[in-house]
Amino acid sequence: MSAAIEQPRLDSGIARQRHGIAQLVAACSIEVSPRDDFAGPRLRELLDPGRTVFVNHPGSVTHHDIVAACARLRRADFNPVPNIAVRRLVSFTQANDFLQRAAAEADVRGALIIGGDLDHPVGPFPDAHDLLASGLVERHGLREVAFAGYPEGHPRIASRALDETLRAKVVLAQQQGLQVSVITQFGFEPAPILRWIAALRAQELTCPVRVGIAGPATVATLAKFAVRCGIGASLRVLARGHTAFARILAEAGPDSLIGALVADEDPRWPIDGLHVFTFGGIRRTAEWIKGY
Repeated sequence: MSAAIEQPRLDSGIARQRHGIAQLVAACSIEVSPRDDFAGPRLRELLDPGRTVFVNHPGSVTHHDIVAACARLRRADFNPVPNIAVRRLVSFTQANDFLQRAAAEADVRGALIIGGDLDHPVGPFPDAHDLLASGLVERHGLREVAFAGYPEGHPRIASRALDETLRAKVVLAQQQGLQVSVITQFGFEPAPILRWIAALRAQELTCPVRVGIAGPATVATLAKFAVRCGIGASLRVLARGHTAFARILAEAGPDSLIGALVADEDPRWPIDGLHVFTFGGIRRTAEWIKGY
């Protein structure tokens, strides 16, 4: 085949990849802290309404803070999704109040249900599956649930246990008539993420997967969160001194990672979406998104 014929095909493939990347970034969800100044109407200064905004659940806040942030975001015409770290819930009553108020005050339609980073639960919910099994999610009319996925494993949970637990949660949620998705832990290397998605599909788990990525931040900030989250392979990328890759992450966002994910994805299992962890701040992430 002549180079004259091959070049247009190459150019067309690159154009399709660029279009795919732009679509993923434009539709990405982001994560905010409930006490952030932009967890409410001020977010409209940075991003157009309608975007899905996950409100995280660190140990320094209460469920009242999360509900209030969700309500502010809903009034500003964003789609708020509370993170529910079940190990932080002290009682069935608190869980019930959390979900009831989130639905009533913020018109919350879905939630990201995670275990949380405590070694031991402070109440009756050791795992996201336990909250789901309680029936509270159904009772308060939520229609969607998301669970966490760990392409590079979890620092305290064996890979096989992670796989079995995720399958159990997905199956139970689907039996309850809920729409299910998975949001992965952030990483810096495409290969572990794509292998994990392929393994998930091989198990016939076809729910949408939003790939977690780190928004623009300094290398020091990225390394800090990588250590905290135990993402070994990605941490090794930084530790090996891949300065060019690190510089892109620090100065312009995770464009190389997204490009590699799109370029190397299995066409049978394309990337469903992106979820941006705003480690470097909401403003910096918003500027990066609008750059597309």
